[in-house]
Formats: sequence, structure tokens, C-alpha cells
Amino acid sequence: MTGIERVGVVGGGLMGSGIAEVNARAGKDVIVVESSPAAVDNARQRLTSSLERAESRGKIESAAAVLDRIRVVDDLTALADRDIVIEAIVEDEAAKTDLFRRLDEIVTSPDAILASNTSSIPIMKLAVATQRPSHVLGVHFFNPVPVLKLVELVPSLMTDAATTERARAFVQDDLGKNAIDCQDRAGFVVNALLIPFILSAIRMLESGFATAEDIDQGLVLGAAHPQGPLALADLIGLDTTKAVAESLYEEFKEPLYAAPPLLARMVEAGLLGRKTGRGFYTYG
Repeated sequence: MTGIERVGVVGGGLMGSGIAEVNARAGKDVIVVESSPAAVDNARQRLTSSLERAESRGKIESAAAVLDRIRVVDDLTALADRDIVIEAIVEDEAAKTDLFRRLDEIVTSPDAILASNTSSIPIMKLAVATQRPSHVLGVHFFNPVPVLKLVELVPSLMTDAATTERARAFVQDDLGKNAIDCQDRAGFVVNALLIPFILSAIRMLESGFATAEDIDQGLVLGAAHPQGPLALADLIGLDTTKAVAESLYEEFKEPLYAAPPLLARMVEAGLLGRKTGRGFYTYG
């Protein structure tokens, strides 16, 4: 047994709400913290819609029963009694560092795990913002969280082995996910491979080499990918794709990690993919 029953999630967007959902479906007591009353309402609606959809498809018996295990609030101090807090806010190093500093002051149990769902920021940078770096690590879920089984576990140089093993048991035994181990390097395993692939597709489109539709169809029909790289970028969010690319480039200085100008211009224009209704494709 992991002893992790009270779970906190900071951020109620696509990733945060998904993390909250899988924990509540596993019987955990979950508190989600958002930044404002409006964001609280949005997170509640996102959770309700997802769980009602799961109920209608026979994935769970009762959406209402799962929702009863989730509280969504706009007060970070509500997380004081949590056994684990998983950060799932914007992919911004300064914002995450500030949050970990505050969580270190708020969460009372010395055994509590402070985890980040970051997809690219080195965990050490977050750990040293706290007085408990031995209990900080990356626990990186994948979107959509209720569907995808993978979680990357990313200890820093300062993370206790016992903390990593407790997190592994929580992810695998409690949540039913599959954990892989990653070095604390920007991008970890999946994004260090995936982001250059997506950036290459964007450069191909930008150069006029092929259309978005043909690039994606080529990978779907020719390589058995479930979706093409440009559609995947729209699903991830072009702002997140750019942020991960920038973290990778900052760490490794490899040209393949540099964000193409087209990606930068689309982010500046607010064309972020599915979440804004338009990216490389237009969504209804």
C-alpha cells in the first residue's frame, strides 16, 4: 500500500482535470485548485462532461459517485493535508518554481510528495525551490489522461529512492498506469523523441514540401500512426509544443529542437490547435 489517499492537483485544464479524474476513479479523495472562480467553474464542467461520457460508454458505473470524490476550489491552502500534490499548470518555469515554493510552505506532511506533470522542465529546477527536494519528482501523464496508460517518472539528483518507488506504486498499483523511468533531462523520453518529429513536420509544411493533410495522411497510412504529427500538435496545443521545444533547445542547443518560425507566428496569433478551434486544422 502506498498510503496515498488524499490527492491534490493544481490546475484544472485538460491535463489537470484528467489527472483528477483518474485519481477519483481509483477511489482517491481529490482536491483540484484553480486560479479563479471562473476557472473553478470551467474545471468542474470539464470533469462533469468527461465523467458523464465515461458513464454513457460503460467505463464507470456512476459519474456522480466519482464527482463526489472531487472538490474544485480556488484556495491553494486547501492542499495542506494532501499526501501527494501534482502540479499541472502552464508550462512556464517561473510559474512552476513559484508554485513549488508555495506548496512547500503549505503542505504539512513531511512525507508528502510534490510532483510535477511538466513535459519538459528539469525537475531539479523545481526541487531546489523547496526545502524538501528529496520528495520532489516528475510524474508526467499523457493526454487524454483517462485513456493513455503511460506515466514518466522523473527523479532529480536529490530525489530519495523511496520517494520514487512510492510514486511508482501509486501510479501502477493505485491508478493502473504503466510507469517508465527517465533521467532528469528536458523532454524526458517521449517528448525528446516526439517534439523533433513534430517540428520536422512543421518545417515540411512551412517549406511548401507538402500540405498538412498529405503529411498527416502519409504517417497514418504509411507508418500506421493513429494520427499525423500536425493533428497531434493541434491536440497537444501549439503553445505547449513551442514551450517544450524551447526547453529542449535551451538544454541541448541542437538545431532539431528549435521552434520553426511558422510555429512561433501561430502561437503569437492565438492559433493554438483544438483548444482554440484552429491550428493546422479548423475545428467546429
